[in-house]
Amino acid sequence: MNVYTDFQRRLDRRRTGPADGARRIHNGWQEQYDGTDGTWFGIGPSDDSDEAFLAAGAPDPNARTSAFYSAAALKGKAVPPRQWLVHDLVPQKTVTLFSGDGGTGKSLLALQLAVAVAAQTGWIGNAVTAGRAIYLSAEDDDDELHRRLDDILRAEGRSYDDVSGLTLRSLAGESALLAMETQIELIASELFKELDAQAAEEAPALIVIDTLADVYPANENDRAKVRQFVGILRGLAIKRRCAVMLLGHPSLTGMASGTGASGSTAWNNSVRSRLYLSRIADDGYEPDPDARVLRTMKANYGRVGGEINVRWEAGAFRAQEQPQGLDKMAAGAKAERVFLALLDEMTAQGRRVNAAGGTTYAPKVFAAHPDAEGISKRAFGAAMETLFSRGIIRKAEDGPASRRVSFIARADQ
Repeated sequence: MNVYTDFQRRLDRRRTGPADGARRIHNGWQEQYDGTDGTWFGIGPSDDSDEAFLAAGAPDPNARTSAFYSAAALKGKAVPPRQWLVHDLVPQKTVTLFSGDGGTGKSLLALQLAVAVAAQTGWIGNAVTAGRAIYLSAEDDDDELHRRLDDILRAEGRSYDDVSGLTLRSLAGESALLAMETQIELIASELFKELDAQAAEEAPALIVIDTLADVYPANENDRAKVRQFVGILRGLAIKRRCAVMLLGHPSLTGMASGTGASGSTAWNNSVRSRLYLSRIADDGYEPDPDARVLRTMKANYGRVGGEINVRWEAGAFRAQEQPQGLDKMAAGAKAERVFLALLDEMTAQGRRVNAAGGTTYAPKVFAAHPDAEGISKRAFGAAMETLFSRGIIRKAEDGPASRRVSFIARADQ
């Protein structure tokens, strides 16, 4: 469960607590409030002077209150550590947008995360912060949630007793809007207030909301409304000190580009973290229909570009072993070796390939070659960039000035 540092608690009290110097009678003592430390301290025992004591500490009704504070007040204070639900993937106290095309399994993978949090176990090879979890589904009915949960528990060798800290709610067939649209702004809906009340009662480490299209009331391309909606969810994350994961579908452009972007760029810009689950395909060919890759597309607090290969097995996703150290170096060296061998072969045949794209794009042509040795277009692309950076290959040009043709050649040719 997410825990404030001492300094954070003091700041909270300064912003929401009594005015500095406020007085009270408590447990038989006259006490005064110290706004600097956010604590009450005793002045003396309660007696006949209580009324005068309280009157002297009455706040000035004309005094201005403010949540602003001087940066110098932070001097000497411990810097609060960054808090994560899943390190470098899902930060606490903010919103993570988790997108994936329909049928890729993002709802299942998000439910696996909720199970991991409640059962205090790992999630596709990553440690998680243990705690309670709330899973709100607008797409799946109770029977489907039951089936998926049962599959996950069986795949991970766990029982229903292990997930007593997981709360489910299906909204299939009901209104799932978490906000209502007015002419100028979005306001929290009754359902959102119900979710907030449930979170206040449970103090979860994670809230999953599935999906964006069902819970968001406005035009997905309305930048102002998008930011307001994410702000409402982020307010929930901050107030309840948890991670909020919002599931969504990418736009056609987002799928085509491989970025997983959804509608307005305001979605990407408003969230602090964005994950994208996609199938593993090479030029439309999907060698393993059960394989997926989870990519970090945005990480304000961590590293962008990370990838986790997962595979659906017996009802749940499992992390696939990633090549590390010498194995990763060997895979890269193999791709470079085969790239150069195929380049030499095609050059000798008078068949030119390029580095820019199109039908003669080298990684695409080489991946389809019978002698590709199972190397993918992506791996050939990485090998090509490495060979360019090391000066082993170069871009060459040929033809008249009006119709120059660019192609790849050995640097020594």
